[in-house]
Amino acid sequence: MDPNAHKPKVILRHCDAYDPERIRAIVREGLDELGLRPSGRALVKPNLVAAGPLFEHAHTRPEFAEGVLLALRDRDGGMSELAVGERCGITIPSRMAFADSGFEPMLERLGVKRYYFEEEPQVEIPLTHEGRLRDYLFTPEPVAKADFFVNIPKFKAHPWTTVTFSMKNYIGIQDDRHRLIDHDHRLNEKVADLQHVIQPRFIAIDAIIAGEGRMLTPKPFRLNLIVMGNNQAAFDAVCARIIGVDPHEVEHLELASKRGFGPLDLEHIELSGDVTFDEARARAKGFQVGLVRVEKYFEGSQITAYAGPPPEAEHADYCWGGCPGAMEEAIEILRLFDQAVDAKMPRIHIVFGDYQGAIDAKPGEKVVFIGDCAKWQGNLGGELVQLRSQYRDRSEKDPHHAKSDDIYAKMVSVTAKLALSGGKPYIRLDGCPVSVAEQVLTLVGLTPGAKNPYFDPEQVIGYNKAYLRWRAHTLAQRLRGQPYQRAGHAERGDGAPELHKDTAKYLEGDAEE
Repeated sequence: MDPNAHKPKVILRHCDAYDPERIRAIVREGLDELGLRPSGRALVKPNLVAAGPLFEHAHTRPEFAEGVLLALRDRDGGMSELAVGERCGITIPSRMAFADSGFEPMLERLGVKRYYFEEEPQVEIPLTHEGRLRDYLFTPEPVAKADFFVNIPKFKAHPWTTVTFSMKNYIGIQDDRHRLIDHDHRLNEKVADLQHVIQPRFIAIDAIIAGEGRMLTPKPFRLNLIVMGNNQAAFDAVCARIIGVDPHEVEHLELASKRGFGPLDLEHIELSGDVTFDEARARAKGFQVGLVRVEKYFEGSQITAYAGPPPEAEHADYCWGGCPGAMEEAIEILRLFDQAVDAKMPRIHIVFGDYQGAIDAKPGEKVVFIGDCAKWQGNLGGELVQLRSQYRDRSEKDPHHAKSDDIYAKMVSVTAKLALSGGKPYIRLDGCPVSVAEQVLTLVGLTPGAKNPYFDPEQVIGYNKAYLRWRAHTLAQRLRGQPYQRAGHAERGDGAPELHKDTAKYLEGDAEE
């Protein structure tokens, strides 16, 4: 008996160019090796969190996606639909990300359908596993109804979750309202819960040019790799080990593996391809992950950061999944749009969580308390400040009534807070989490002469065009009926709701080879 017969397989292939035909051949061979033929409703999920010339290395490249789509057609096993779907970073319309990334013209040329997930009806998915954060969550209808789900993430580091490979790419299978729920110190648990929605039948990661250090603004790191696989846990474990990260120390990988989604140890994973594991590791030598505490991150800059523990201290002593990481991304976005922003910026003090130490703010230096859980007591500029936590327990946050503000609402809100703070030595930003966009706007508002990325001439026309189409489509959808649906899954014999068939296969150990 073949000892690898029941092991998940991860394929490492060399590719040093974004040549769609070359990628097509590699991916077609990968699908063939895994014995996969797409059928029914095939949905491809890239990572388009941010796009455009300044975010070139943040997203799955369109040439890569083109090669995958062509390979899927080459291996067509009876597809009724081939589509690409994604929700990019919050507040930015996905229509804009599709256009700025080059996906839109590529999909038009290939005649492939696209889904902007925030514009689709949202389907309620019940959760019954132990350790879940919630009893249900929402995902766009195209995800819930997919028969052959394909995940094509970007190989990147991440300031919240260490890495963003296949599993972390699932944060884009929720719209803004639901994406922000639990996007806090328990983000890794949220990512693990999302694995119960659907499992990919095929994974191919764009690791030709990877992104190190950050997520929205990564530094390019050439790996010249395409990695493919048929099991998400095993796939991410191999990618993590390539850059020298123990997958057991990446919380969402460990949680998913313990729940039966796949192994993390190499002895339980079959490796193949024309690049050995040792050679892949040699290529990745020096790759920087993004897990840096906010105090350390801003050393030597005009920002002094202070971080206390989040409300549920029994789960974490630092909010890796929320506001601190968003601030790290916010300053890097500003630096992309305005190389002189650090020179323009006054001294600013930024406080997260239940911080109990001193804040060394001089007269005239603004202190910004970020997030509902911010809590502090002391003297600022001769004024006694007693800042109480406004944190609401997650049990009080009902996904059915979740809301999110677009960028214009955030602009009004942040501008009003800055104006109302007047001569006060501090300002508070409410939210859990406070988004990257709001933190960008706050830094812009506190920095004389700083360029606002949302008013950038090269961005504003495309943004407004995509925004108006997004809002028009959403309004039409609401006029037609409820944007929410109950999951259309049958009941199991034990009365529990049925999971998506692909997820059930993984948990029952019966995933198709």
